Amino acid sequence: MALTPAPFDSALAEGPLDSRAFWVKASDGLRLRVAHFPGEGERGTVLLFPGRTEYVEKYGRTARVLAEAGYHTLAIDWRGQGLADRMLADRRTGHVGLFCDYQRDVAAMVALADEMALPGLRHLVGHSMGGCIGLRAAMDGLEVASCVFTGPMWGIRIANPVRPAAWAVSRLSKSVGLGHMFAPGTGVDSYVASAAFDDNLLTTDPAMWDYMRRQVMAIPELQLGGPSLHWLHEALTEMRELNRRASPDLPCVTFCGTNERIVDVDRIRNRMARWPGGRLEMVEGGEHEVMMEADALRGQVHEDMIALFDSASEEVALRA
Repeated sequence: MALTPAPFDSALAEGPLDSRAFWVKASDGLRLRVAHFPGEGERGTVLLFPGRTEYVEKYGRTARVLAEAGYHTLAIDWRGQGLADRMLADRRTGHVGLFCDYQRDVAAMVALADEMALPGLRHLVGHSMGGCIGLRAAMDGLEVASCVFTGPMWGIRIANPVRPAAWAVSRLSKSVGLGHMFAPGTGVDSYVASAAFDDNLLTTDPAMWDYMRRQVMAIPELQLGGPSLHWLHEALTEMRELNRRASPDLPCVTFCGTNERIVDVDRIRNRMARWPGGRLEMVEGGEHEVMMEADALRGQVHEDMIALFDSASEEVALRA
């Protein structure tokens, strides 16, 4: 079957040469965008699951590091963000019908990897919301040799006194037809496009902040605002369900910045404490996006990530 090219800005991505994107369709008909960043070898393939509001160009620099280590990378625009189909009239609202629908997107991404016959074993990298989607996929049998999570959304940082209200408001919104409204404290504006660098929640590095901001300003269609109340309820329900399940039997490293202010760090610590063969690395001084930090921090994250992929591949080879 011929692959269908999709728009992709290689200059903004700054990824490996010959990177390109394709349109794929999920089983319910929604159109998604998947980028292929070719590797400089055949050591394996990384399935990269971005976070909420993100898009494939954002991971060009990470894909370049992985390519130099011999790994191909596939990254996806989830339904409702990037250049994938959006589901509400207000395109800036982060929305999903059911959280499990993201697994349809995972299946479409894996089908593309199969069709392209990408080399070697597969490995998972999931950031933030992508870490939640990735954990579900791994628990449900996604065929990967190892997994890495950065700032995974296994819980959202909500003050304890407010948490019951978040559940109540998001649940009520569904029953009264207001699930499309923005979650409290959020709105139409893209965080990276509208916030100042000083005390931002994502990175301590001004160069990486400029990299992210340059992308969404150059292609406004990539911008996404806050989540809908419906998305919030779906996410809270999914995270509660995943918290009740055992960790998958896979080598895993999870990275979390010591200044993490978006996701629930206690949930991350709890998960990794009950992950046999799993390891939690706290990135000193890091914010939410440790793959978007200054060179020294992100370099260590990338080095550890590649070491995990290499060791997991060797372990599989020894068992073969």
